[in-house]
Amino acid sequence: MLVHPNIDPVAVHLGPLKVHWYGLMYLLGFWGCWWLATVRGRWPHVNWSKERVSDVLFYVVLGVILGGRIGYLLFYSYDDQGRWLPGQDPLTIFRIWEGGMSFHGGLLGVVVAILLFARSHKLRVSEVADFIAVVVPFGLFTGRIGNFINGELWGAVTTEPWGMIFQKAGDNLPHHPSQLYEAALEGLSLLAILWIYGRKPRPPFAITGLFLVMYAIFRFGIEFVRLPDSQLGYLYGSGWFTMGMQLCIPMFIGGIAFLAYGYSRPRATI
Repeated sequence: MLVHPNIDPVAVHLGPLKVHWYGLMYLLGFWGCWWLATVRGRWPHVNWSKERVSDVLFYVVLGVILGGRIGYLLFYSYDDQGRWLPGQDPLTIFRIWEGGMSFHGGLLGVVVAILLFARSHKLRVSEVADFIAVVVPFGLFTGRIGNFINGELWGAVTTEPWGMIFQKAGDNLPHHPSQLYEAALEGLSLLAILWIYGRKPRPPFAITGLFLVMYAIFRFGIEFVRLPDSQLGYLYGSGWFTMGMQLCIPMFIGGIAFLAYGYSRPRATI
């Protein structure tokens, strides 16, 4: 039985300014995605300049932050009675320091960013989407490490030897360290799969489709051992079906559709 180290969420105190580990993990994720994107941009079948990489990641960063916040408010910001919190207190939208980011909301924000970038730079949407999809898992990895450092989003109680006691859980029982499961699967494993798959030219939207399918599979599986948000609980009285699972279903269907579309086309792209 392991015990979470209960790390101070504040990494550095600079007078009244507090630099949180979670924010540093976001910065590390953005930097890592940029570095990986510059490496991928040098591949002969990709051929993206550093300037274009920096430009697209500026769009993507805005999409992640704005989409992640808005998505959290739409999907998860409810009280114990099921009332939408921003509807009762609209200022909740601006209280970013109180926490609350959603992957699925961030994904929608990135979709909008890709569409805007492709239009402004006169590029195919598939080219931009497939380029970005390869490096996104690194950001997912650092984000989940940030969740682990904060001691949040722990999983269900377990008797497995790697079960971990989280002080914030308040029950002194070992839980699945589901943040680490997600970091390993949605982050590192998915990055390796897409990096290898993207080493050769692929049909339009094939890389994007593979990203959606594999993320949905990994996340859906982890949701079985990850506790749902307390304000939502399990959906439809199922005792096991979570909001995360529900949001993964359209991702999986969309990913299959993208793969089918890509491999029905004769021309290959990145």
